[in-house]
Amino acid sequence: MLTVVVVAILYANGETASRGVERFARRLAGSRVEEVVHLAARAIRAVALGVVVTAILQSVFTGIGLAVAGVPFATILTALAFMLSVAQVGPGLVLIPATIWVYARTGAIWGTAFLVWAVFCGTFDNFLRPLLIRRGADLPLLLIFVGVIGGLVSFGVIGLFIGPVVLAVAYTLLVEWVSEGDPHDEQTPPLSAVRDVRTSAADRSA
Repeated sequence: MLTVVVVAILYANGETASRGVERFARRLAGSRVEEVVHLAARAIRAVALGVVVTAILQSVFTGIGLAVAGVPFATILTALAFMLSVAQVGPGLVLIPATIWVYARTGAIWGTAFLVWAVFCGTFDNFLRPLLIRRGADLPLLLIFVGVIGGLVSFGVIGLFIGPVVLAVAYTLLVEWVSEGDPHDEQTPPLSAVRDVRTSAADRSA
């Protein structure tokens, strides 16, 4: 609840905070670093969109299945499925015992139907999450996933956002640094200009 209150306060003054971060970055490292700041913001937005929205949809579909099947404590199990989905574990730890309970309580028909629904709820995130993350940030998808998993292992749930941001900023700076020394980026005179120079030099020597 404290986190929600702080986030609400920051969101209310989000534009002012954004301009302050941009001015600080410009003062610290020049105008070119603004793109890095914007990339970090897009990375956070992409991960939030991909991870949190997917977790919400997974928990909602899981809760619908639990309620229809008559599984007890469906609300608590739905909340648990949401937390597991945000932690990238998935709702399987909730759905597997629920499936066993449905088989034992209502028989094979309802049990099989709930099993199919459980497989759908536990696997559709593999398709939805990459799509949402890719729409939110123009970064290699593998880079974002490595950041999500590495950040989760290193920093916990907050690492879901720290990891991709660190890798995104490092990746952008590395690409910019390598591009600055690329000899192909230097403009070379066209062949016609070189030919004209050689012709004029030959005329002067003659």
